[in-house]
Amino acid sequence: MPVRGILLDIEGTTTPIAFVYDVLFPFARRHAAEHVKKADLTDLRREHDEDVRQGTDPPAWSLGPVAYIHWLMDQDRKSTALKNIQGKIWLEGYASGELHGEVFRDVLPALERWRRRQIDVRIFSSGSVLAQRLLFSSTAAGDLTKWINEYFDTTTGPKNDPASYERIAALFGMPAADILFISDVTRELDAARGAGMQTLLCVRPGNHKQPPHDHAVITSFDDISAP
Repeated sequence: MPVRGILLDIEGTTTPIAFVYDVLFPFARRHAAEHVKKADLTDLRREHDEDVRQGTDPPAWSLGPVAYIHWLMDQDRKSTALKNIQGKIWLEGYASGELHGEVFRDVLPALERWRRRQIDVRIFSSGSVLAQRLLFSSTAAGDLTKWINEYFDTTTGPKNDPASYERIAALFGMPAADILFISDVTRELDAARGAGMQTLLCVRPGNHKQPPHDHAVITSFDDISAP
């Protein structure tokens, strides 16, 4: 089936998981206390109140917002408020030169190849759009944002919900069947397939083992014969 659009995950797909967990997350944790002094915490407080209502036993807000931020990070929660805070912390790190984005070696050649074939490439990640742009703009391979047409995060919807992919397909302006979604997580691929997209499971060094599935597998973007 022809592909006119490609939707990429980041963590474990374009970028090593180790970069996210060993570099980005620790950086955000170290600088959280400094950041919250000047941050708008309205959305974070709203999520905390919802956690209290749902009985998930978050740290008391009286302990300070940093305790709640660390609690969300420890759970790897796909929290929009957390991701926004992390993105702003990382912005300062990239601006100071302490952080640089990291992608696998096959990413740039693939982006160049897809552009030549007039394929529309976009990103869908749980990280904020700001964080996505920062990562791709500062890699050793150069600024990759010129190859990427749009970015989606959790404000579009959960990554395991077919409705999120239906919304994204509408924004691509093409049938979902013409879009290929590449991710390292099968439940995300299941959701994309549920919306009608084509799928590939990306297996990279350090990626988490996935349950049994029927998605085609690649270990590099070079494995994609077409496009």
